[in-house]
Amino acid sequence: MFVVEKMPDNHLQISLSGRLNKKRMEQGLDDLKEKSTGIKHGTVLCEVIEFKFPEPRAILAELMRMPSLLGLIRRFDRAAVLADQRWIQRLSEFEGMLIPGLEVKAFDRADRAAELWLKR
Repeated sequence: MFVVEKMPDNHLQISLSGRLNKKRMEQGLDDLKEKSTGIKHGTVLCEVIEFKFPEPRAILAELMRMPSLLGLIRRFDRAAVLADQRWIQRLSEFEGMLIPGLEVKAFDRADRAAELWLKR
């Protein structure tokens, strides 16, 4: 599952769960692009639930959209990642260090301090 919801105040909520196939990845990325249109200085709350590594064709679909995704990332200042798996939390924060202008912080899924952090 890859669900994107547009919320008030330039905020997106993303839910990822299970193993993504090519079709779900493409739909989710297209939805992300559409729902982030017009956002400036936005925030993202991404909840990762029972993550399983995507199918190879799903990864390829993401790589094919990478140029437009990089432009989309500039619309956001902060991203909070909610995940129970430590390696996902660490990887998320590492990716955040590689993206200029985007601050990424990871939290346990039960820790709703992420929402406060995004608003500060």
